[in-house]
Amino acid sequence: MATKVVMEALSPTMEEGRLVKWNKNEGDAVKSGDVLAEVETDKAVMELVARGDGVLRKRLANEGDASPVGTLLAVIGTADENIDAIVGASAPAAASAPAAAPPPAASPAQPAQSPVPQSAAQSQGEASTPPQQKPAPPAAGPPPSAPRAAPPPRPAAPPPKGNGARPGATAAPGGRQRSSPLARRLASEKGIQLGGIQGSGPGGRIVKRDIENAKATGGAGRSAAAERLAAEGDFKDVPLTQIRKTIARRLSESNGPVPTFFLTSEYDVTRAAEFRTQLTEMGEQYKVSFNDIVIKAVALALAEHPEVNAHWLIDKIRHFNRVHVAMAVAVEDGLITPVLFDADRLSLWEISEKARDLAKRARERKLTPEEYTGATFTVSNLGMFGIDQFTAIINPPEAGILAVGGSESKPIVIDGSLEIRQRMRVTMSCDHRVIDGATGAKFLQTLKGYVENPLSLVI
Repeated sequence: MATKVVMEALSPTMEEGRLVKWNKNEGDAVKSGDVLAEVETDKAVMELVARGDGVLRKRLANEGDASPVGTLLAVIGTADENIDAIVGASAPAAASAPAAAPPPAASPAQPAQSPVPQSAAQSQGEASTPPQQKPAPPAAGPPPSAPRAAPPPRPAAPPPKGNGARPGATAAPGGRQRSSPLARRLASEKGIQLGGIQGSGPGGRIVKRDIENAKATGGAGRSAAAERLAAEGDFKDVPLTQIRKTIARRLSESNGPVPTFFLTSEYDVTRAAEFRTQLTEMGEQYKVSFNDIVIKAVALALAEHPEVNAHWLIDKIRHFNRVHVAMAVAVEDGLITPVLFDADRLSLWEISEKARDLAKRARERKLTPEEYTGATFTVSNLGMFGIDQFTAIINPPEAGILAVGGSESKPIVIDGSLEIRQRMRVTMSCDHRVIDGATGAKFLQTLKGYVENPLSLVI
């Protein structure tokens, strides 16, 4: 019996996937568990495996196609099995008509009911329906009342050559090349004819730099900017990846509906910097990053403040007894947040090792769904990019996220004396439905104690 290969939900939040690569061709033998294709989900590139044995009889999606979950992608069956019914059900059926009857004048063919989403079925049907399934032409000549076909329209005359307008440029009334007043004045002063100049401004308009470039080349030729615009066009559209679609959807769910307020605090991280230096001097196995220190400190603070280590669930607030800290990792197409589970119970060096491994595999798009879901709180650090302070957007249903800036040396007055100390700013975004101002402030006070006394992280 034939096996349908559908776009599976390969992650908990996946709604559609993009087929990156087929690993099997039509006619190849397939066993259950074989990797048929690679699919880009909203977070990673995952493997789509076969659910049956046989031969890959038909592929219904091309590499690069995005399809909703449940869409039929391929069919596995025996070599002589008839799969026309399965393939036909995935595409709109053309309206059938007797051979001698003329096609309907205005009503389009109605698609057959399909078990897959209509948008995916339509796109597949258009590519897979053979021409002979379309309404057949009448067997005899046209009916007496049929009007005579109108002659084809006369092709438009090509634009005159040599006017210097690049493709898509708009000429001014009367056929003049469009130009700015300043460009016309400069051209008149320098004795340059506008007709031989390629404009690099909006719509092919000649601007000041075009006149200056034309003077430098003796009034002939096009500027480098104009050459580039002519070759590349005015813009470039970049298709959305699955991860970018998910980021856009998730941020829209957060930034509008979630009532967010922000709390900023500045910590003295002089001891933390000295602590890192001392660990590094002990050997490579003890080396930790500043972000590792922050994650460990956040985990311990969350364990003391379950009201912050919480989720908003519409009709209730869930306080977690376990601490699962997500760390934001920048990838090529956006952002992903792998999770350090039970981070408060991990040693500082275990956090360092796990964080490096998760970040590496996140950038390679090799994380499994279990490794980037289930967080109770998130940390986002942009300090390594020279950002001293920023606000981050909450990832629902989490109730908060901590934005960490970079550390810098500042003159600080301590006990009446001026000292140079390392300072770092953090800003917590709080969902006011879960975290009140005083609640968030107490959490940041606890966090400050851990960050400013790094020995408390290892004893």
